[in-house]
Amino acid sequence: MLAKFPVETSHLKPPLKSPAVLYHKQKHSFKILCCEKNGSSDSPSSSSSSSSSPPDNKFGFKLVRQSLRDKNWKFNDIDANAVQESVNQWWSKTQTFFNGVTSPLVKSVNDRTHKKQNLQNEKEENEDTMIIEQTVDSRTRGGDLSEAAIVSIEQFSRMNGLTGQKMQKIFKALVPESVYNDPRNLVEYCCFRFLSKNNAEVHPGLKEPAFQRLLFITMLAWENPYRKGKGNMAKLLDKNTLQMKLVGKKAFVRIAPAVSGVADCSTVHNLYKALAADDKGISYSIWSTYINELLKVHEGRKSYQFQEVSIFPKEKILCLGSSRKQPVIRWENNMAWPGKVTLTDRALYFEAASLVGEKDTLRLDLSHNDARIEKTRVGPLGSNIFDSAVSVTSGPESAPLVLEFVDLGGEMRRDVWYAFISEVIAVYKFISEFGPKEGDRSVYDVYGAQKGKDRAVTQAVNSIARLQALQFMKKTFDEPTKLVQFTYLRNAPYGEVVLQTLALNCWGGPIIKKLTEGDGEPEVHVRPIGELPESSNIFDIDGSVYLRKWMRSPSWGSNASLAFWKNALVRHGVILSKNLVVADMSLVEKASMTCKDKSKVAEKTQATIDAAMIEGIPSNIDLFKVS
Repeated sequence: MLAKFPVETSHLKPPLKSPAVLYHKQKHSFKILCCEKNGSSDSPSSSSSSSSSPPDNKFGFKLVRQSLRDKNWKFNDIDANAVQESVNQWWSKTQTFFNGVTSPLVKSVNDRTHKKQNLQNEKEENEDTMIIEQTVDSRTRGGDLSEAAIVSIEQFSRMNGLTGQKMQKIFKALVPESVYNDPRNLVEYCCFRFLSKNNAEVHPGLKEPAFQRLLFITMLAWENPYRKGKGNMAKLLDKNTLQMKLVGKKAFVRIAPAVSGVADCSTVHNLYKALAADDKGISYSIWSTYINELLKVHEGRKSYQFQEVSIFPKEKILCLGSSRKQPVIRWENNMAWPGKVTLTDRALYFEAASLVGEKDTLRLDLSHNDARIEKTRVGPLGSNIFDSAVSVTSGPESAPLVLEFVDLGGEMRRDVWYAFISEVIAVYKFISEFGPKEGDRSVYDVYGAQKGKDRAVTQAVNSIARLQALQFMKKTFDEPTKLVQFTYLRNAPYGEVVLQTLALNCWGGPIIKKLTEGDGEPEVHVRPIGELPESSNIFDIDGSVYLRKWMRSPSWGSNASLAFWKNALVRHGVILSKNLVVADMSLVEKASMTCKDKSKVAEKTQATIDAAMIEGIPSNIDLFKVS
């Protein structure tokens, strides 16, 4: 296309000293030749111009000045539409050209900016964990402290408001020499003392990457407290160095349950297996990913609560089940109804999908003692070809709610939801069996006992959150029910004893007596433990009391229970709280350790029975059963 338009150019006047030289105004026109690269135009003039342009002209346009004196030119010859189209094409290709030229520069600048910001963030994070000065004496009888142990001791000491040297001296004065000589105990003391100051459901420090890294270093320190060869503390704090480190099972089992919300004593072994998978330990990337996913779950619950506050005013939303790719289907009379499932800390809701009209919501109360859940199969016309559903009832007179969790990704979706719902049912069975009766006024005779029910529900809620985090990481266990505390303990050997220790943990506290003085104001006095006969109540290692009248479960009379509580009050180390004991284990830890050992024996026995059945040995082999 060829378009013309005039451009007036004015020349400067010459100096007065040169009058012979005459300057005048001259009008020129410019041709804008827009052509396709390596292409041809229908216009002959365009073709000739294109052929005369350089072969490397890749921008598709050319400006040629033309004097108006060369040929006649009329204003009416201008095609306004052609001019506008040519200018637009020229402007578009010019802009594309400059974008192509400048984009690498902008990209490189942005890359440098992002890298600079990332380096700055990493530098700030490293500065958060970088020790200012080593004050702790690294020499011990077993050898010099490792770099991880020094970093952990110094950092937690400063977070406690002291130096590593002062914490070391205090610990030496508190414990026997045999306890002091093990550097693991000093690492525990510095860490547990800081963690004991917070009673939140989830420790707030987990939001900080520096605190996540410090906990990981602490687990490394507990696992390897002695130095091996030459080390560098600054190098240890580097992310690349941490990525090469692996935390073993014993260290994870010891440290992780001490951090609120991260793990519980009864299922921490299974949590370790899920995180480590086929590796020899847990890497820093897996550890940080797990913590971040766990925090996302808790933050997501807050947003659910805010959105659905009018629907569930007194319940806490735990999980939502609704997806176009993986729907939830209710089966009733061989009819399938897609919808939305909501699990709270007390009930299960199903809201059928509806295009018009009001949506009916079905509610099942899971807090009833007769609530049940079981896996089932569903299918059209009673075929039962899909093994992906659960059947839930809230009591003997309740019609079962059959829900199919369609799983197209092979992520054990039905089994995970089975564990979610089972844990809510199991925690209320625990409250009914091991807690005081509803309306029992004796809860006000034990300090904090009235909050025992809330503590138990919180533990179940946190168990479900951990399983959700693993699900998002695609790290679910073969049996998800082994990752939720109360469901697991109801089916595990020695689980009833662990539940007893959890009951003491939830409802136990100092005995108090209310006295009304002349002014009518009640005063609270702590009753000495020695005034109570030991046969009446049981005691925790910190002196907390669980009343005899609350022991309504038949499990309290079992031989395993009597043997455990007979030897439960042996005190070693430093007791910082009922859950944090340095150089020893809390009652929940002791019972959970025995439960884990017995479960391991039972699994091996079951494997032996299964192998024997495959080989054709008769099924009557009580010889292999474990009492």
